[in-house]
This record gives sequence, structure tokens and C-alpha cells, in this order.
Amino acid sequence: MIPTEYPENFRSGFVSLVGRPNAGKSTLTNAMVGTKVAITSSKPQTTRRVIRGIVSADDHQLILVDTPGLHRPRTLLGERLNDLVAETLSGMDAVAMCIPANEKIGPGDRFITEQLAKLHKIPVIALVTKVDTVTRGVLADQLIAVQQLGEEVLTPDGGEGFAEIVPVSVKGDVQVDTVVDVLTKYLPQSPPLYPDGVITDEPDDVMVAELIREAALEDVFDELPHSLAVVVNEMAEREVEPGEPAITDIYAEIYVERDSQKGIIIGKGGSQLRTIGQRSRKSIRRLLGTQVHLDLVVKVAKEWQRNPKHMNRLGF
Repeated sequence: MIPTEYPENFRSGFVSLVGRPNAGKSTLTNAMVGTKVAITSSKPQTTRRVIRGIVSADDHQLILVDTPGLHRPRTLLGERLNDLVAETLSGMDAVAMCIPANEKIGPGDRFITEQLAKLHKIPVIALVTKVDTVTRGVLADQLIAVQQLGEEVLTPDGGEGFAEIVPVSVKGDVQVDTVVDVLTKYLPQSPPLYPDGVITDEPDDVMVAELIREAALEDVFDELPHSLAVVVNEMAEREVEPGEPAITDIYAEIYVERDSQKGIIIGKGGSQLRTIGQRSRKSIRRLLGTQVHLDLVVKVAKEWQRNPKHMNRLGF
């Protein structure tokens, strides 16, 4: 139940995290929420859905919206992901743009900043991520470069550019709480929008599908960069005798684009598929709080990233 009593100056609202692929958006979202609500990977374009992570405190409720990385699309999937991000941003109270400290400002950062310049009146905060990976001198140069980017693109008429610039690192917990405080300042005074204790509004079956995809990506990303998709067809808690541990039965399909990719996912004698099952079950148990029976099947949907029918079937 959503709280009915709260301080008079309570703030609640939505902030979207954007940035080019692999800028640290999902990792930072998970760190601020305090648990995993978005899957992560060292490879780009891991996030494909809009994920909401909810940070609740006595005086605020910050709803973080982790988006797919904005990029110049090469496939129908890429176009749809960019459209999803654009639609999401229009309803935000503020936007936080993640820019890695260990990579120089490039065309991708400028492209995203140009898209943010179209939002008008929505404050844009720059979060310089992964500061643990660079020296103080490199960080100082990057902060100056980020400031210049904002001044040049966000407000070419001489305005202030980014509303604020905050260096942060999840590793070592460097200024993660500061980022929460900064983003909260831009929320409107409003009652809480979600009940206490809720950390995401993602349905369990969607979260489960993402955890399976994360487990699969860990070993085979180089061979299947963007070709993996997962659909949960059935998920239900099994009837057990009183006193026995709860068990959730899950039946899911892993989709790839070619027969050769199917062989990679299954592995010799089914070894890779067993590894994916073992790895994802651990994460799913933590999510659901029950034992898990997971049945995985690998299927081919030829060139699904370019096929509207297949994409609709896979939820894009």
C-alpha cells in the first residue's frame, strides 16, 4: 500500500539514466537501489528494456529509469530501442547522462547530448562514472571536457550546460549517495508513488528472462553480440506438501538468429546450456525467494533483429 502519511516537503519523481552503451547506467542503477534490478555486462547494448529502480527514503522517493544505450541504429531493433528511449525521456523530471571517466568524449556522447538538447526545460545532470579507473589528473581533464560538451551542445546560446556534474564510482562506493541526493533535488514535491519496500515495477517473468539472458551473455557475447533473446512462456509456483520448500517451475526459450548460434548456446553435449541454467538459477532464487526448476529450450528465429514479426513475438 502506498503510504498516506509523509513529510510536507516530500519529493517524488522520475529520473532517467542515459548514455552510450557500456557507460555504467545499469551498474549505477543497481547500486543506488541497493540490489539488482537491471542486468549488467561488460559488453555494450546489454539493456534492452526500460527498467525502473525505486529508491525510497523518509523524505523522498526517487524512481530511476534505466534505458537502453542511445546509439546510431543499424537494425530495426536498434531503431526501436532508440524510439523507446526518446519516448521515455519526454516524461522525466530530470535526466542523468552517464559518461565514463576512462574514455574520451566521442561522437556517441555528442550524439546523445544533441538528443537531450531537444527536451527543453528538463534539467540534465552529467554523471562521470568509473572514476576509480583513472588518475586524478585524467579525471580533472574529463570533468572539464564534460563541462565543455554541455556548454557547446545543451546551451549553445551561452547558458550553463549541464545542471550539475558529479563524479561517481560504484566500485568503492564513491559518491553513490551524493548522486541520489543531487538527483532528488530535481524532483517535484509529491506524495510517494510506490509502496514502501518496492524496488522495481518490472514483472517477475520479465526479470527472470533478463537474468537468463545475463547468464547466457557471460560466456558467449563475443560470438553472439546482440542475437540473444529470452522469453518466459510459463512460470508458476508448484503445489507442495505443507512444510516442504516452495518451488517455482519456469519454462523459457532462448532465441538466436542462426543454427550455428544455437550450437554455441547448447555447447558440446549440452554443457553450455547446463552452465547457463545453473548460473541463472542462482540469480532467480534470490529474486523469487524459492527453489527453482528451470527448463530451457534453444530456438532459432532467423534474423529476428530485422524481422518485425519476430520482434513482436520477443517483446520488442
